[in-house]
Amino acid sequence: MTLKLTDLPRVMLGADGPLIGAQGLGCMGMSEFYGATDAVEARATLERALELGVNLFDTADMYGTGANEQFLAPFVRAHREKIVIATKFGYTRTPQTPDDWSVDNRPQYIRAAVEHSLKRLNVEVIDLYYMHRRNPEVPIEDSVGAMADLVAAGKVRWLGLCEVSAEELRAAHAVSPISVLQSEWSLFSRQVEGPILSAARELNIAIVPYAPLGRGLLAGKDATANLAADDARRNFPRFQGDNQQANAQLVTQLEQLARSRHITVAQLALAWIYHQARRWEVPAVPIPGTRRRSRLEENLHASTIVLSEAEMALLDDVAASVKGVAV
Repeated sequence: MTLKLTDLPRVMLGADGPLIGAQGLGCMGMSEFYGATDAVEARATLERALELGVNLFDTADMYGTGANEQFLAPFVRAHREKIVIATKFGYTRTPQTPDDWSVDNRPQYIRAAVEHSLKRLNVEVIDLYYMHRRNPEVPIEDSVGAMADLVAAGKVRWLGLCEVSAEELRAAHAVSPISVLQSEWSLFSRQVEGPILSAARELNIAIVPYAPLGRGLLAGKDATANLAADDARRNFPRFQGDNQQANAQLVTQLEQLARSRHITVAQLALAWIYHQARRWEVPAVPIPGTRRRSRLEENLHASTIVLSEAEMALLDDVAASVKGVAV
C-alpha cells in the first residue's frame, strides 16, 4: 500500500490550537534511551514524516540532555512554516548531571528553560510548550501563570501539560487555556482513562498519547526481545522477569488478531487508540517514536484502520491481563 499525504486525517489541538495530522512523531529515541541510532536514517525519517502529513514533532529539553532539540533544529528551520514543534521543561538533568531526575516547576526556572530550548532549536517561538512533569511543591497556578507569560511575550504559542491529574488539569486551565494533555496511553497502559479523560473532554483539551506502542512491546514480540544493555526499558517492570514473559504471551494473542486483519501488531495498537479516543469523545494524536522510515509508514497506516466492537472487546480482555504497568 502506498501512502499519500491526503490519507492522514487532521485533528484540532484544543479549542484554539493548531490543525495537525492525526499522528505525530516522538523524537526522543533519535538521541537517547532506546539504544543506538543512525542519525542519517533518523533525519530521513523526519523528512518522510513531513511528506506524509505528519507535522507535530515532539521533543523535550532533557532528551539527550539537550541533544535532541539540537538534532531537530536544522530540520525545523528548513520547514518552519509547516511544522508544529513541541518541547518540554521540568526535568533538571543536564550534560553535567545526566542522573539528576529532579523536577523544577518554579517560574524562574521556566523562564530560563524556555530560553535554552529556543536557542537549541534555533527558533523564535516554540509552538507547543509542555510542563514535562509536575512538582507538587510548586502551586500549579504559579507554573501555568509563568507559562502564560511566555505566550504573552510571543515565545510560545500553545500550552500543554504531561501526566497530571484531573484536578490539576482543571486548576491549570482556569489560569490559562491548556490545549493538550500528554499522557502515556496504550492498550497496555490505560491509567488515563476515567476522570482525566473526562476532564479533558469537558475542557476541550486534546490528548497526545505518548508510548502508544507500550514502549515497544506493541511493536511485536521480537521488537523488545533483545534490549541493549543501556536501554532504559530494562528498568521498567513490564520488561522484567515474569512480567516480560506474561506480556510476550499477550503480544502473541495480538499477533493472531493482527494477522486475521492483514495488519501488524503496531497498527492494531494504534487503531485501538483512535477507536478508544472516539469512545471517550476526545481528539487524540498519538506520537509513536521511531527512527526508521519503514516503521513510520507502517504506523501511519493505522490512522485509517477501523476496528469492530467485537475486536475491541477482545483487545479489552488482553489489556486487562497486562503485567507490570506501573513505571
